[in-house]
Amino acid sequence: MNRYVVDSWIWVEYFEGDNPKIKGILENEHNEIYTNVITVSEVVSIAKRKNKDADEIFKALTSLSKIFESNLLFYKQVGILHAEIKKKIKDFGLADAFVLATARMLKAKILTGDPHFKGFKEAILIK
Repeated sequence: MNRYVVDSWIWVEYFEGDNPKIKGILENEHNEIYTNVITVSEVVSIAKRKNKDADEIFKALTSLSKIFESNLLFYKQVGILHAEIKKKIKDFGLADAFVLATARMLKAKILTGDPHFKGFKEAILIK
């Protein structure tokens, strides 16, 4: 069994339906799929801005993955991680820090196409 934390880039690609590799990973019942709660909000926002059915996308996302929520200490650690990474990657987003911290906590790989994750050992970049 593989454990993945999925970022918004992958979810958007999945809902666009263009990448069979992504579909194969997300729909494989032998994979453990997680999405950080911040990513859920980000994907719903993107869907709404693209005039997609945000309710349907929310239902699909939450049925295909476990939603990761944590506590205040975790959120503090995300802030520290974000500040440290931004020293090297100026446009590294806060949502990306949530994804990275989630993957580290769950000992999972990040499924992404976001170039901000290039060079992170946790990341599997899909194009």
